[in-house]
Amino acid sequence: MLIILFGLFLFLYRPVCCVFQKLYCTISESCDCDFKPNIRGLEWDLYKNVYGQHLAQDILSEEVAKFLNNKNPDRPLVLSFHGSSGTGKTLVSSMLGNHLYGSAMSSPYIHQFVPTLHFPSPQRVKHYRKELKSWVEGNLTECARSVFIFDEMEKMPPGFINVLEPFLGPSHVVFRTNYRKAIYIFISISGEDVINKVALENRQAGQEREDIKLADLEEAIAHAVYNNNTSGFFKSSIIKQSLVTRFVPFLPLSRCHVERCIRSQLCQQGSCSRQDVVEAVGRVMIYAPVPGKYFSTTGCKAVSAKISFFL
Repeated sequence: MLIILFGLFLFLYRPVCCVFQKLYCTISESCDCDFKPNIRGLEWDLYKNVYGQHLAQDILSEEVAKFLNNKNPDRPLVLSFHGSSGTGKTLVSSMLGNHLYGSAMSSPYIHQFVPTLHFPSPQRVKHYRKELKSWVEGNLTECARSVFIFDEMEKMPPGFINVLEPFLGPSHVVFRTNYRKAIYIFISISGEDVINKVALENRQAGQEREDIKLADLEEAIAHAVYNNNTSGFFKSSIIKQSLVTRFVPFLPLSRCHVERCIRSQLCQQGSCSRQDVVEAVGRVMIYAPVPGKYFSTTGCKAVSAKISFFL
């Protein structure tokens, strides 16, 4: 009843709407910035357009749905994507943004950080830490449903990301907002050795790719990135305090997955029937390890350039 009356007050007294809008958004479930989540759309997009990543598909579908269906989460959703280049980590983060706000990375409530762009100088790390903390707190106050994406975590200065620790747990307070509604995504190639080793052993044993379970990888990834001095999570209190909801493995892609990427991009160009290009591009991609050549060394990353050459 209080929320209804308050909403009526804002409607009748439009001059004060801007003053009270943020406060209203903090107490009303019907006002979350421009937040319009489409969980079914996300699930469909993941299963239709992400190839060879059953673990990522399942984890994202389950965790995002569970988080968004909880009207009062006790902590933010924190996902850490790990795997080789070209396996779909950035694609999936864009899908998530698109199905939460409908505008992907162009939404003012989705914030992306790249170390080489936003934190380029090692001499200014202390300054960057203060800036990042202030930036996150300010944007959480602006919108409780903010999404923060930290790309190329392997290039983050050691210890830098620990400044986020207070925002990721259950006890911190940000004035005038429910900070526990936020989503944090970390993207890194760190941990790829662990993931690729398990995928290779699975392939050499003649097992199905879908036999690889999250339990086979999650703890090993956390251990690997925590102890890797080239990882942004090196000795991080975020891992030590178990503040990451899920470590999401992205498996190396086989030729069949690469060819699906090729076919998808050809269809976007109106050339779905060009099976000759699919086979040609798939053939010239580099695969490893040398005995077996099971997995693409660049995933789907170099596909566009190769297609242009063969068309």
